[in-house]
Amino acid sequence: MSASEKAKAKTEQTAGKVEKEAGRAVGNESAAAEGSAKESKGDLREAKEKAKDALKD
Repeated sequence: MSASEKAKAKTEQTAGKVEKEAGRAVGNESAAAEGSAKESKGDLREAKEKAKDALKD
């Protein structure tokens, strides 16, 4: 996994989690859903990079 892609994945995951929890804390379901989507996008990016690494081996 390239370092820049790994960093992007972790950034998306963290930002999404923060946004999701902030949305839940204030009762904003839209923000919570958007945060959850960002977190999932980061998870998918990480999985994609891991798959690419596995194919290289």
